[in-house]
Amino acid sequence: MFKKVLIAEDMDTVNHAVTSVLKDLKIENSDHVQYCDNAYILAKKALNENTPYDLLICDLSFKKDHREESITSGQELIRILKEEDPNLKVLVNSIEDSPLTVNKLWESGNINAYVCKDRNGMSSLKKAIEAIHRNRKYNSPGIEEKLNKSNTFTLNDFEISLLDCLAKGMTQDQIQEHYKTNNIKPSSKSSIEKRLKELKEEFQANTTAHLIGIVKDLRLI
Repeated sequence: MFKKVLIAEDMDTVNHAVTSVLKDLKIENSDHVQYCDNAYILAKKALNENTPYDLLICDLSFKKDHREESITSGQELIRILKEEDPNLKVLVNSIEDSPLTVNKLWESGNINAYVCKDRNGMSSLKKAIEAIHRNRKYNSPGIEEKLNKSNTFTLNDFEISLLDCLAKGMTQDQIQEHYKTNNIKPSSKSSIEKRLKELKEEFQANTTAHLIGIVKDLRLI
């Protein structure tokens, strides 16, 4: 089992619950931090001393307060720590269950498990730690269900950008100008109109507003 665990989580109640899970697994050596910057400092120090952490359990969102932080999100912390130590195992423990977010993290190659903070979250956390220790990947049941529901609907970067612009109330002319200014391709109005028409057909949406509502419900944007 893992010998040294770093937990990046800003909620005390979750920290206590995670500690309980670690004790059940006979993991005694763990450090808890409520700020991403502190997590980086501890991980970097441990790496320099040749006593690196085996596992990072990390939330994705950290509530802002009076303190200025260089690293403001779990995604950023994970990316930086994996660059410093590719051997570090990473378990995401988050309330965020957007298939888009989950898929991007898996596609990055930086995580080994994703657990959703729900009523069965601590049970899933224990299973995730055990799975990672056996060199297996793990998604908690709630996450797996979300991914299975959305696996027929995938969007590329251009489609996400187009839908984001539409969700912000931009007209097609404004989107075209935005794309040209920022060198986003394709930027022609005909390309924008064509892809929008195709998206409406794919999602069986009657109007653009209906389309935005559907993709938001699916948490694709």
